[in-house]
Amino acid sequence: MSRFETYFEMSPDDIVDYVLEKTPSIDWDRDSLKAIVPAEHGNLNYVFHVSDAKGNSIYVKQAGLESRISKDMKPSRDRNRLESEILELEDTFAPGMVPHVFFYDTVMCACGMEDCSDFEVMRAAMLKHEIFPRFAEDISTFMVNTLLLSSDVVLDHCQKKEYVKQFISPDLCDITEKLVLMEPYADLNHRNNVFPPNADFVREHLYNDEALHLEVAKLKFRFMTDAQALVHGDLHTGSIFVKKDATKVFDSEFGTYAPMGYDTGNIVANLIFSYVNGLASDDTAFCSWVLETIAKTVDLFIEKFDREFDERCTEPMARTKGFKKWYIDGVLDDTAGYAGTELHRRTVGLANVVDVTSIKDEKKRLLAERINILVGKNYIMHQSSFRSGDDFVMGLREAQKEAEATL
Repeated sequence: MSRFETYFEMSPDDIVDYVLEKTPSIDWDRDSLKAIVPAEHGNLNYVFHVSDAKGNSIYVKQAGLESRISKDMKPSRDRNRLESEILELEDTFAPGMVPHVFFYDTVMCACGMEDCSDFEVMRAAMLKHEIFPRFAEDISTFMVNTLLLSSDVVLDHCQKKEYVKQFISPDLCDITEKLVLMEPYADLNHRNNVFPPNADFVREHLYNDEALHLEVAKLKFRFMTDAQALVHGDLHTGSIFVKKDATKVFDSEFGTYAPMGYDTGNIVANLIFSYVNGLASDDTAFCSWVLETIAKTVDLFIEKFDREFDERCTEPMARTKGFKKWYIDGVLDDTAGYAGTELHRRTVGLANVVDVTSIKDEKKRLLAERINILVGKNYIMHQSSFRSGDDFVMGLREAQKEAEATL
C-alpha cells in the first residue's frame, strides 16, 4: 500500500519516494536521486527540484494547507489540479511555451513538471539588467494565443462555458479581489507593506483619492463578472522563464476566466518595475531596452490579435462591422486599468516586488515608488488614452517627470 494515499505536507525525503512512485517511465538512478528546495519558490506552494546523477530531473510542486506568504490565507489545495489542467490547455493554445506536466495528483495535491533549469526566472535576470531581444515577440504570441483562443470569439460557446466551470477557483480569485483590487486603496485588512518615508504620499494618492477608488471598483467588478478568456492570472516576470532564444510561462494557479487585459496589464506593469530598478542604477541602456520592450509588446499584441481575430473568429456576430475595434479597444482599456492596479499592489500591498524593495538608496526608492503610483493612477484614470505601445511609454515618462518634481 502506498503511503501517499492520504494527504500530508511532504519533505525532501518524502519527495524522493514520491517521484519514484509517480514517474515509473523515468529511469531514475535511485542511489543518487535527491530533492532540494530552490532558493526562489513563490508565495503559495512548496517546490522541490528532483535530480539524479544520470541527468534526469523534474520539479514537483505541492499545495500546502496555507500559503507561504501568510498563514491567514488558506486557498483550496485544488489549486494544484487547476494549475496543471490550465498548463495542459495553454500548451494546446501556445505549444512549447509552458512547462510539460508529467503528472498531477489530486490526493497529495502535487504535480510534476518539466525542469526548466536551462532557463532563468525573468525577474532574477532583469534584476541583473539582462536583455532579452525576443521577449516582446514571444510574450505577445503567448498572450494572443491563450487569450483569444479561449474566448467566445473563437471557442464554441458551450465548450467555453464548460471551461469557465472547470477553471473557477473562488479562493484564489478572492485573494486577487482583496490583495490587488481593494487593499492597496484602503488597507482594510492591515496587510499593506508601505515604505515609511512614502506613507504620506501613499495616503494622499491612493488611500484618499475617491475618484481613483471609483475606477478601481469598476475594474474589480469587471474582474469578478467578465469571464472573457482564460487568463494566467499572475503573469509577472517571476512567472516567466527566459533565455536568449526562448520563453516559457509557468505558475498558472491563479488562472481563471476574467478580462484579457488582466494578463496584458500585468506584463506592462512588471516591465515598469524593471525600468524603475534600472533607473535607480543609472543603467540607461537597460532602461531604453525596457521602454522599447513595453512598446513592442503592446504593439505586437494588437497586431497579432487583429490578424488572429480575422483568421480564427467563429462567432458570426463578432464579424459585425465595428465589433473587432470595439473589442480590442476594451482589451486595451483593461490593459491600462489592470496595469495600474498591479503597479499599486506591488508597491504598497502585501506582496511587494523585489525590483523596488532591493533599491537601497532611500531617495531612489522613493522615486521608484512614486513613479509606480503615479503612472498607475494615470493608466487607471485615463484608460481610453492608451491605444499603442508609445502611449503606454509616454504615460510612464510623464509620471517620471511628475515624481521627480515631488522630491
